[in-house]
Parts: sequence; C-alpha cells; structure tokens
Amino acid sequence: MSELTDLYAEIAVCQRCALSSGRRNAVPGEGPENADIMFIGEAPGFHEDRQGRPFVGAAGHFLNELLASIGLGREDVYICNVLKCRPPNNQDPKAEEIEACRPFLDRQIELVAPKMIVTLGRFSMARWFPNVRISRIHGQPKKIGGVLYLPMFHPAAALHQPRYRVDIEQDMLKIPQLLAQAAQLVEDELEEKPAAQLNLF
Repeated sequence: MSELTDLYAEIAVCQRCALSSGRRNAVPGEGPENADIMFIGEAPGFHEDRQGRPFVGAAGHFLNELLASIGLGREDVYICNVLKCRPPNNQDPKAEEIEACRPFLDRQIELVAPKMIVTLGRFSMARWFPNVRISRIHGQPKKIGGVLYLPMFHPAAALHQPRYRVDIEQDMLKIPQLLAQAAQLVEDELEEKPAAQLNLF
C-alpha cells in the first residue's frame, strides 16, 4: 500500500461537503506516483462518477488525443481534478467545495511531486493564476516553488466551442520543450487569495 493508495481510500469515504451525498463514486485521480507531468481538471462528470476514473468521457478521449500528439499516453502522466466528486448537473465548482477538496489535491501534488502541472480550465487555473482570464494567459507558463505551471483551456471547452481547439492543441505542443527548459525558467512570486475572492471570468 502506497501513501497515494491510502489517500484514495480516504477520498472514497470523504464527507467534507454536500457533494458526497450525490456521488456514485469519488474520483481521486490516477497515474504514476512519480509522473513528471500532472494534469488538473475541474470536476468529474457523469462518466467519471460512474467509473471512478478521471477524464473518461468525451473530454477524456480528446485529452488522450492531445497526449498522443506529444508522444505520451495516460500511463505516462498523472491526472486528477480540483473536485473529487461530481457536482449535480455538472455545475461549476463552488468555492466551499474547492476548499473542502483542497487538502486532497495538496497531498497529491506533494506525493507525486511533478515537474510540471498543467491546469485544465479556469477553476483549476485560478489557484496559481489568480484574477486573470484564461483566454488571456493560456499557454503562458509560470514557475513557482520549482514547479512549472501551464494554464490551458479544458478539453471540454474545445468540444463545445471549436474555436478553442486550435489553442489547446498548440498549447499542448509546447509541453515537451517547456519541460526540457524548466530548470532555466525564472521563479515567479505566488500571491494566493481565498477562492471566494477569485475573479474566474
């Protein structure tokens, strides 16, 4: 049993917020415990709730295509979400739900210790890129605490609004070079703000 496995067991029975009452399965995350790259999405959807795995619906299939475009598969990266349970009707994550799940995400980042974290969508992005619009900063990396953070549109955005597809495809193609150059990038200061104060739009 690894520490991540223990964490998954804790997440499976979590009742820190109201989302626990409506889930079929919690969706902790999956991937190698020593992955160089961690992808953090927003929240599980219908298929994820059914299977207990992240990114297994249409957005997940697109993510698989994006990974293949840079020579990677799901088995090469760690994938999780800000929320570990599906919100009703796939509604946007609430500030109190994000805060309830935050210790789990903190622990995942600590245990996996990735070199790069790719945020997928604005709710994942907001923690490390507060008070900015994703349309303005997607694809622009920031290094904090020795970790490189890259904000990207959520794969679902490209499925719902095709104009985002080129952006997310091009941002994904930057990942190998950015990872190779991560050691040379300058550190950025991070000023964290409570989730309730973040301007996500």
